[in-house]
Amino acid sequence: MGNESGGGTAGDGSVSVERRGAIALITLDRPRKRNALSTHLERELQRAISSEEVTGSRAVVITGEGGCFSAGADITELREMTPRAIADYYRSSGGVYEVVAALPQPVVAAITGYCLGGGLELALAADVRIADDEAVFGFPEIGIGILPSSGGVTRITRCVGTGRAADLVLRGRRFGAVEAERWGVVSEVAERGQALSRALDVAAEFAERDALALEHTKRVLEMSQEASLAGSLLLERLAYATLNRTEA
Repeated sequence: MGNESGGGTAGDGSVSVERRGAIALITLDRPRKRNALSTHLERELQRAISSEEVTGSRAVVITGEGGCFSAGADITELREMTPRAIADYYRSSGGVYEVVAALPQPVVAAITGYCLGGGLELALAADVRIADDEAVFGFPEIGIGILPSSGGVTRITRCVGTGRAADLVLRGRRFGAVEAERWGVVSEVAERGQALSRALDVAAEFAERDALALEHTKRVLEMSQEASLAGSLLLERLAYATLNRTEA
């Protein structure tokens, strides 16, 4: 069963969510704007994430309609915001990227076409990224005098290291799927047209695993990036002790 959120005009786009067994498939559907992430589309994504299809799933796949993951944020909309409006934005629809990252179940991004700016920030909020071999990545924000601010700078730095992140963000240059895999931005490159199929296969693997073990391991992976060595080891052991008291 699937449903589609409403509330905007056809040009605003929508986000559909459907269940495929234990997997929830979320699709950005604004192809005429290359799935640009307007505040409307971000709100639709928040609604999709809070739907029963997602909350009752064992794994989540996010993709884009029309052969494009997302070409970025809706810059014309953001340009009109005052500093106060921007602060309010990050407390509302702009916080959806962290909602994705905080999902208890594994999230897989199936990337085709453009994955730029806010689109790449959304993909980086997923746990696993699988790209079509013709996918194009990049953070173009520096070219218009801003920076990736929905987790982009933070997550790309943790993903590829400070030196590589500086090269990508400060130059705003685009890179392809082969480079993305070599640098660890994506975990796998699929043949043309196969990214979604492979993402669903990976999500199916997750759906067969113990849900609590996956959730705890996600949190330890995330927190270990900020914790000291001793703190990270303690997190591992506490999580293990908690899981060892449960029935698989």
